Amino acid sequence: MPGTSYGNFHNFCRDSGSSYATIPVCNLFNESPTRGGSGYGGCELVGIALKNGKHLANLGSILLCGLAIVASALLIWRSERKKAAVGRREMQLFLLGYIIVEICEIFTVGGFPLSGDVRIAFSAVHIAAVVATLWILMLNGIVGYQLLDDGTPLSIGLLIASALILFIGTGYIALDTGFSWTGYWNSTLNDPNRSYSLYTLYQLVPLVFLVVFFLLESFLVLRILGEKKPMIYLCSAALLFAIGQIFQYVVSVHICNGTNGKINGGLFETLFTLAAVIMTWIFWSSITEDDWPMPGTGQPAYT
Repeated sequence: MPGTSYGNFHNFCRDSGSSYATIPVCNLFNESPTRGGSGYGGCELVGIALKNGKHLANLGSILLCGLAIVASALLIWRSERKKAAVGRREMQLFLLGYIIVEICEIFTVGGFPLSGDVRIAFSAVHIAAVVATLWILMLNGIVGYQLLDDGTPLSIGLLIASALILFIGTGYIALDTGFSWTGYWNSTLNDPNRSYSLYTLYQLVPLVFLVVFFLLESFLVLRILGEKKPMIYLCSAALLFAIGQIFQYVVSVHICNGTNGKINGGLFETLFTLAAVIMTWIFWSSITEDDWPMPGTGQPAYT
């Protein structure tokens, strides 16, 4: 798309921490220290100093990622106790995917000291896990319509297989970009770092999955269950996620400049995304209580 900024990552990387950008895609390009670069020319996220001139750039995000992993594990356990809940296994798979994302985040945008190749590999898994996890979330929105019996080998098998296809495809593109195995993506490696494939997969496709999930669940709650209270939780989750993205893409550079590179918006993006995931689980839990009225014969069941 000549003449547009679609596909360009350079400015995002510049404004989200430069050498220690808090967007994992930024670790794949030549400007990143992972490939011997000196950064994207923006506010440097330096965090706290370590020995031998090294820095732990994003300690706050690392701690919050740890908290997110623990919180998600607890939610998986709580989900297991809801024996009769529709979509229990599917929700647990979403939470498991989120745990993988948070583990990767510690090593990709947390600024944890690593060799360049290892950080590139973690970044590729991080990007692929985001796409696959939000695909699983979108499929959670379909589960309530009972097109297939939830929790069955067929349902779980189709969910996992489709998520793996997205994970492997996205991960390969990210790995080939970062390691230049084939050279096919080498045109994306320098300013303006225009990668239509990664931009579409990492920026646009997850947003589409989220919007579809929101619409599916809204219709389910308002038209089929005939309730309004669960929408408070669903809308809260959407708002919290949006706030996190604003911190990441809009406010981040201002926080970095204001704190002389000690923190940036990535810390708050991690926090608000965690809050959004928790609120999504609360929404799911609220519509799988045993006291919901059963729909009539021929209608989708969500009890």
